[in-house]
Amino acid sequence: MLPLNPAIDATFRPPVMEARRWLEGVSFPPERPLINVSQAAPVEPPPESLRRAMADALLSRPDAHLYGPVLGRPELREAVAANWSRDYGGTIRPAQVAITQGCNQAFCATMQTLAGPGDEVILPLPWYFNHKMWLDMQGIRAVGLHCGQGMIPDVAEAAKLITDRTRAIVLVSPNNPSGAEYPAQTLRAFFDLARVRGIALIVDETYRDFDSRAGAPHDLFVDPDWGDTLIHLYSFSKAYRLTGHRVGALIAAETRMIQIEKFLDTVAICTSQIGQIGAAWGMANLTDWLAGERAEILTRRRAMEQGMAGLEGWRIKGCGAYFAWAEHPHDIPSDQLAKRLVAEAGVLLLPGTMFMPAGDPEGARHVRIAFANADAAGIGALVERLQTFRT
Repeated sequence: MLPLNPAIDATFRPPVMEARRWLEGVSFPPERPLINVSQAAPVEPPPESLRRAMADALLSRPDAHLYGPVLGRPELREAVAANWSRDYGGTIRPAQVAITQGCNQAFCATMQTLAGPGDEVILPLPWYFNHKMWLDMQGIRAVGLHCGQGMIPDVAEAAKLITDRTRAIVLVSPNNPSGAEYPAQTLRAFFDLARVRGIALIVDETYRDFDSRAGAPHDLFVDPDWGDTLIHLYSFSKAYRLTGHRVGALIAAETRMIQIEKFLDTVAICTSQIGQIGAAWGMANLTDWLAGERAEILTRRRAMEQGMAGLEGWRIKGCGAYFAWAEHPHDIPSDQLAKRLVAEAGVLLLPGTMFMPAGDPEGARHVRIAFANADAAGIGALVERLQTFRT
């Protein structure tokens, strides 16, 4: 038998793919189709205007088919730097921006420059499972930080978890899977803690375009020395429906970009040229369209909150961006519940066990509902099916 890396063998299989396997052999009648709230990704293609711009680039721009700069196309790096400087009230230079194959690769690249086998990284619980998987595969210990009221992590509790092996704290806001929007003062407190302890603060803002609050979600970039502590991650996939084109961004100090470039060059050489062209075009031309997308997601969030409020025995712990983190009332663990909901209710969602350490009782009591692809009527149907389900 061929050798197998024990670190990769030790982590779990991709949760969304695992959930899809539960659909095998199950049929859903036309009058009661599957309600799929398992994956946090748009299912509609980009708007036609963006597709046309990308198609034109495909036909008319020779460089769209060639290797590009490892750290990304200059025009997209410049656009990110300018827009982020404006939005956050700080100073970000194009040289501090890298374009990656989605935000997942941005996270992997960041971690590869920060930590190695035996090191530790603090992840608030529930965690984003791909973050946990990458740490496992690198032999890096994920240290879970249970969140408190409103699914907000507590900086004092995080401080207790820091050891001489801690290399970073990771925050996702708006959060996947809980939907929580972290207050600016929370992010500032974690930034100050990380700076004092000499570790990195990684802030993943994949869902920043769907934050319900007006204005900048934090002031971390206002600090002229933000680069000595902060690493920021972002994805164009959700904002412009570019999931299949894999375009993300990483913002960090220029000195770290030297190391980031090494990683990106060896795993992909460069991010898709067509995807980058599309992202840059979207940033320049789709401001009003994106505002409409945000408004619709916020409408769905309200529908989810209102619907779940009337659902007997269920309790929403966090709701925002694409997600609701809900405590269920049933006397079976969430992994069993999720499988039964497929066959008996025609609902596919993810159990809390996929977002928590093995054996943690919080995982068994919660589920994640990704409602971005369910309109108000669909959310109403989901609530009805959850209400009538019996164990």
